[in-house]
Amino acid sequence: MLLIVGTFRLPPENLTSARQAMRSMVDASRAEPGCLQYDYAEDLFDPGLIHVIERWVDRSALDAHFASDHIRAWRDSWVDHAIGQRNLVLFETDELKAI
Repeated sequence: MLLIVGTFRLPPENLTSARQAMRSMVDASRAEPGCLQYDYAEDLFDPGLIHVIERWVDRSALDAHFASDHIRAWRDSWVDHAIGQRNLVLFETDELKAI
């Protein structure tokens, strides 16, 4: 399993306008074969900081995600919403266990 964890940032005043693009990205990603989890969450204490958590069954599922039309549309929207400061890390792991 692959786990992607990280953040990206946008100006807090752009959150409302970016919300639809983020929603489209999350919904389309969650519908992809091999996607186990795909979440964006606004930081409670740092306006404009978005936390990202993704889980994928394997590298081929993630590669298909990176080649998808919706990720292209999402990346195209970054300029309009001033999305930047991406800090995402990929981990290869066994299945997650509750602790």
